[in-house]
Amino acid sequence: MRTRNQRGVAMPSPVVMLSVIAVAMAGIAFVATRGAEPTEREVTTVSDTPTGTPTGTPTGTPSPTFTPSKDPKPQPPKVQRGKVYVEVYNNSGITGLAGQVGERATGIGWQVVGSDNWYGTIPATTVYYPAKLKAAAKQLALDLGIKRTAPAVDPMRLDRLTVILTGPLS
Repeated sequence: MRTRNQRGVAMPSPVVMLSVIAVAMAGIAFVATRGAEPTEREVTTVSDTPTGTPTGTPTGTPSPTFTPSKDPKPQPPKVQRGKVYVEVYNNSGITGLAGQVGERATGIGWQVVGSDNWYGTIPATTVYYPAKLKAAAKQLALDLGIKRTAPAVDPMRLDRLTVILTGPLS
């Protein structure tokens, strides 16, 4: 009687092969995106008086100079807080934070239409805005002491400002 040879090559299952491909693709994506600029922007306040301007009276006699008259730049329309919808979301572990900040914004004059919890990863407290409400977002950020604004992303609504809190406001 003849014995059979049990040697052979075992092929990996399709799940293992797909896992290896997924890990390789994740590595390629990481390398390709690690030097990209962030899309978030930081809001900073600007002083009304420029630094370095003299505060005393000028010395000597002023000499006459010719200055061409320029048309003043048109000022952007003032933000009407009561006409802008605002939603406030809590992305922290602090119970009731969105409601508290919503009440604070309402007290300043903003039209807060809702508050709830946000599920996802947000790096810092941010005011998200659609393109047409960029000026309003900057004003809301200044009113609440929030340092970051960013364009709205899906699933945010594009007819209002979205505030996502990652901690208490100062």
